[in-house]
Amino acid sequence: MPAPIRLRELIRTIRTARTQAEEREMIQKECAAIRSSFREEDNTYRCRNVAKLLYMHMLGYPAHFGQLECLKLIASQKFTDKRIGYLGAMLLLDERQDVHLLMTNCIKNDLNHSTQYVQGLALCTLGCMGSSEMCRDLAGEVEKLLKTSNSYLRKKAALCAVHVIRKVPELMEMFLPATKNLLSEKNHEQMNNSVWLVSPDTGTEEKQIAMYVNYILITA
Repeated sequence: MPAPIRLRELIRTIRTARTQAEEREMIQKECAAIRSSFREEDNTYRCRNVAKLLYMHMLGYPAHFGQLECLKLIASQKFTDKRIGYLGAMLLLDERQDVHLLMTNCIKNDLNHSTQYVQGLALCTLGCMGSSEMCRDLAGEVEKLLKTSNSYLRKKAALCAVHVIRKVPELMEMFLPATKNLLSEKNHEQMNNSVWLVSPDTGTEEKQIAMYVNYILITA
């Protein structure tokens, strides 16, 4: 099977369409080629094809048949594949789809990855689209990264923790020790993230905010 065209070439081709019908015909033709490529066992161009699907999705065309391919990219060992896979998951998946739950194990593995940028991708995805069940299952990994010495990961973990607490407010207590440490950071951005963790905007009830204040006073 010949190599599929690149995303840049597809964009250039679609922009030459003079009418909506002509554009639709181009999209349908490319979607058919992508579907055929996905059926191949050794799919060397999966990343390229998913990237094109995401562009079509942004134009308003259906791209749901690429959901499982996004999961395959996330499970890949290549960073470039993971990056497109996670982006695709954030665009094509939501909590109402069963495929969404299949990501939990992949995200858990990447949160414990040896490369900070892979960990960052997993944190961004969980913080963007994690369901209540997913947040509950992965809260321990997020809390661990909040305590890391790596400021890049701490920042992303704090923003992810905000989403976790919004989804599962009772998990706030787990993040109390790490949040206190963030408040002592000299980095203004890190301090701002820690304030977000206990603000009412996260869905935190007054009782839980009082618990946080008491914790700060007792351990001061």
